[in-house]
Amino acid sequence: MENENWYALEIDSVLKRLGSDRKSIDYGLSTADARERFEKFGPNELQEIKKTTPLQILIRQFTSFIVIILLVAIIISASISYIENTSYIESIVILVIVVINGVFGFVQEYRAEKSIEALKKLTALKSRVLRDGNETEIASRELVPGDIIILETGDKMPADARLIDIAKLQVDESSLTGESVPVKKEQGTLVEAPIAERKNMVFMGTIVTIGRAKAVVVKTGMQTEIGKIATMVQEVEEKLTPLQLKLKEFSKWLGFVTLGICGVVFLVGVGREFMIHGTIKPEFGIMMFMAAVSLAVAAIPEGLPAIVTIALSLGVQKMVKKNALIRQLPAVETLGCTNVICSDKTGTLTKNEMTVREIYVNNEIIKVTNTGYMPEGKFIRDDTKEYGGDDLKDIELLLRIGALCNDSKLVHDENEIWKILGDPTEGALSVVAAKAGLIKDELEKNHPRIDEFPFDSERKLMTTVHDIGGMVAYVKGAPDMILDRCTHIYNKGEITPLTESSRERILEINTSMAGKALRVLGMAYKEIDDLYGPGSGIADSNDSDDISEDSNDAGSNSEDPNDSGPDKIEKIEKIENGLVFVGLTGMIDPPRDGVAESIKECNEAGIKIVMITGDHLLTAEAIATQIGLLNKGDKTLTNSELYNLSDEELEEIVDDVIIYARVSPENKVKILDALKKKGHVVAMTGDGVNDAPALKKADIGIAMGIAGTDVSKEASDMILTDDNFVSVVNAVEEGRNIYSSIKKFIQYTLSSNLGEILVIFMGILLGFPLPLIAIQVLWVNLVTDGLPGLALVLDPAEKGIMRKPPRNAKEGIITRDVMENILIVGVVMCIGTLFMFYHYGAGIGMSIEELASMSPKARPVAFTTLVMFQLFNVLTYRTRAFKNIMENQWLVGAIISSILLQMLVVYTPLYNSELANAFDIGTPEAMLNLMDWLKIILVSSTVFVILELKKRI
Repeated sequence: MENENWYALEIDSVLKRLGSDRKSIDYGLSTADARERFEKFGPNELQEIKKTTPLQILIRQFTSFIVIILLVAIIISASISYIENTSYIESIVILVIVVINGVFGFVQEYRAEKSIEALKKLTALKSRVLRDGNETEIASRELVPGDIIILETGDKMPADARLIDIAKLQVDESSLTGESVPVKKEQGTLVEAPIAERKNMVFMGTIVTIGRAKAVVVKTGMQTEIGKIATMVQEVEEKLTPLQLKLKEFSKWLGFVTLGICGVVFLVGVGREFMIHGTIKPEFGIMMFMAAVSLAVAAIPEGLPAIVTIALSLGVQKMVKKNALIRQLPAVETLGCTNVICSDKTGTLTKNEMTVREIYVNNEIIKVTNTGYMPEGKFIRDDTKEYGGDDLKDIELLLRIGALCNDSKLVHDENEIWKILGDPTEGALSVVAAKAGLIKDELEKNHPRIDEFPFDSERKLMTTVHDIGGMVAYVKGAPDMILDRCTHIYNKGEITPLTESSRERILEINTSMAGKALRVLGMAYKEIDDLYGPGSGIADSNDSDDISEDSNDAGSNSEDPNDSGPDKIEKIEKIENGLVFVGLTGMIDPPRDGVAESIKECNEAGIKIVMITGDHLLTAEAIATQIGLLNKGDKTLTNSELYNLSDEELEEIVDDVIIYARVSPENKVKILDALKKKGHVVAMTGDGVNDAPALKKADIGIAMGIAGTDVSKEASDMILTDDNFVSVVNAVEEGRNIYSSIKKFIQYTLSSNLGEILVIFMGILLGFPLPLIAIQVLWVNLVTDGLPGLALVLDPAEKGIMRKPPRNAKEGIITRDVMENILIVGVVMCIGTLFMFYHYGAGIGMSIEELASMSPKARPVAFTTLVMFQLFNVLTYRTRAFKNIMENQWLVGAIISSILLQMLVVYTPLYNSELANAFDIGTPEAMLNLMDWLKIILVSSTVFVILELKKRI
């Protein structure tokens, strides 16, 4: 089917070739049929050409320069053992440790890759489809050819599809064709049309800029037009975060320094041996060389970026459970620096469960009972008298306008729960109409929509044209904008001129409703037979919801001249002026649970909350006061006031403004610019197409997962799966915790590695025999850097982290405090380990042979002391050290495992003499007794004591 010219076929032919018929237009595919097609065609996603395989990741662990040198040294050591007919055990054990280290590195990196893949799946977009006769939402990857999809303004096209029904549909196809102007779509068939001219089709990756449509999927995945373009196959290019890049560069720098130190260690060790004995035995040279290379392997934190990726990914998984979905890993780092959150009101600070509570019609206010989406309630006048029977006819026109000038759907789902598909504000109008017995589906059948002019941020109006026996335009929108266009008023069936006193009365009611935190919409209508009567061309318009048998004729594709350019604007002006005012609806959207507490938490954390809303200022102020956002003396600005301020003037007062009301999308960017110029790190929420520039501009763009358009989601760094402000604050807290965990891990790793380097470097420099041999260095690295370090990342969140000010965005992770801790730990480990080495008989100028015969315990004790130093060190970076230590059972398990592994090595003479010799614990006399362990613990715990004292100071 991939070679079909779908644009050249009639709709019936398209459906037939897809194994469907006209019934599927309203029913869609069955679940069973969709499952079979998914098995046949596969997931609707672009495949990655250059995907790293697990084998490549494994091989990468053994191809670094340092590891290759160590492997060469092992081969040389084994060759000497073969020549001298001695045991290979040391070479074998070192090789095993290198392999285990490589496997551990593979697990870390593979897990990081899998974490990134999981994040990509989590951030996948959703599509609205018809399945089993019901409109539902599925992951776009589950789409199959033959699916009927529903498209609305702001949606990103999930697949290639042939259009069936369209209404004012325009699509931005710049990502595919390079055409900067949105393409106005049509129905009908075409002949030999290039992609840019296939106006009866839509393509994966393009975006609906205006209008709505129903379409049938014809191609998915790699068969789509975008899938055929090789340069766009790699849809998501994996990039390192700024933190990972900094650490990668730091690791390189540290690697060069370490190599230099290891070179000095080798030269000093060999030089001292030559000065004492006048010669250098091959086995000594090999031992020193392997020790130096092993030290480099242990000290260079090659796995640091992978560990950071794991930490970021684990944190992101935690955020998902708290309804915050991170799309870009760098956003996690930025969250910890955020000091201003610009939040929308509706659906973010409030529940987005709009319910009409008051209507103003026929010069009186009527209250509506019950909340939520269940279509049951009463209409009460004068607080006591219930509307019913014939009385409802007096308010029917207002309710009918609200229900028909409306793209939402009120549905009863499989769990017997009433819910809204579409905008909650429009949903509230559908519900209140249903409470009066006016069912939206029935109204649409009896009064079909002939034309429409969607809402935009400039007009602040939406208009639909219906055939009710004559042509009528129903208009809803901002009350002030409605009133400006009205010349008459409706009152119980009578139409009279709109007087100035009536206008003032309506504005007073609007202000009163807004002051009660009600969102107010005005309703009006106009009879327009002169514009849409017989011969107007509307019956043949390709924007009609009905498909005529002749509509597939190529000759019917010409655009309606009244529907584009200046003529379209003139047409809207004609329809939306001289309106008849009908009434107002006031709907409540109560504050979300926990929002007030979250705002208080942000205040303690040094984070300023700013409300940016399209609602009336009084409505915004009422909600802001309820949730503790607005206090006496705080400034507020309206959109008109913003327009009158220069950028410099806004910058002067931006720190004092808490609420921006009636804000246009372009002014959102203006506000962001002012905040960022003041040095703030800003997170901003948004849900509409017009919010995309602001979301891109913000340091953290946050899209709404429920109410948000695909365009806003694509422009965002983070998506709220519950559209809740509380989730934003939870994400900021988690961002701080993730950064804190990474910082702790880096301190632990670098300080422990520095300790190992200093022990060997200073030991040789002071004239001691080699304190640790190669196998011991690698073993220390294996049992302390691996599991304990990774478990540290899983430490519980730091208490009180939201009572600290935000981190400075310019601050590097290796701060002065971090460097101090690394140096302190390294020096303490060096002094403590060499002290124990000396205490157990190692002397300055002593040869390796003398050490083995006179002080057999010296090296095993130094070896074990260094291991225990690092295990105490990991505890110092816990949030609460020994307090509630079982909170992190992974760390407890890792420490216990490391100690048991160390004991396994220390007591090898009991079960394997060759293995004991390899670890330089060749005799029972070299094994540690209880007193030795007490001394080791006493000395190694000093690092914990010193750092805990430093914390207190």
